[in-house]
Amino acid sequence: MARAGDQPPQLSPAKTAAQAGLADIRTLVPDIAEDIKYAGSDNFVGRPVNGYLAPKCLLLRPAAEALARVERDLRVQHYRLKLWDCYRPARAVADFVRWAHDPADQRTKAAHYPDLDKSKLLGDYIAPVSGHSRGATVDLTMERCAADGTHCAPLDMGTGFDWFGVRAHTDAPGIGAEQRANRLLLRSAMEHEGFKNYALEWWHYTLTPEPTPQMLYDVPVQ
Repeated sequence: MARAGDQPPQLSPAKTAAQAGLADIRTLVPDIAEDIKYAGSDNFVGRPVNGYLAPKCLLLRPAAEALARVERDLRVQHYRLKLWDCYRPARAVADFVRWAHDPADQRTKAAHYPDLDKSKLLGDYIAPVSGHSRGATVDLTMERCAADGTHCAPLDMGTGFDWFGVRAHTDAPGIGAEQRANRLLLRSAMEHEGFKNYALEWWHYTLTPEPTPQMLYDVPVQ
């Protein structure tokens, strides 16, 4: 979630996804599994997030194409990806920060940050600038499917999405052997196509090098 490079990021003047060069991953993989958390209420703020007008995964085309290659390779092995978040508008990040500064709203503590005081979420977990707004970062998990590609079930990764705490660190101590193996399987598949993991979140990957490392986008997801 840290900023890329030493120069401050710039906000793109783009007003639409097309102007920003953002592509819907389903134009490349029409049946990729998605559960875009911030377009609904099953997330750590407990409601739809500002900027998410539709449950879509948008990415800059190089990132979308790399993710499509990961999915292609996994399907040969009877696995699939499941996407939780992709490009994130800058206005959504600002919405997260406002939420983090409201100590009265503790609705999602049990599900998302049971071991942390809410004030501790600012910094490592919620920052004023997110790599997701640069259009080449994804949050995702994996599913195992039957040989015919149907009946896919999620792998046990040890925590759910946006679980804030040590257990969500990719190499966390204390998780089971199967959970560790599943995280490493995901990491290997993603690294093969150039994605780098964020060590504090097993689900978080960024294409490296990033296509636009100093550019933030704020077009809505729609």
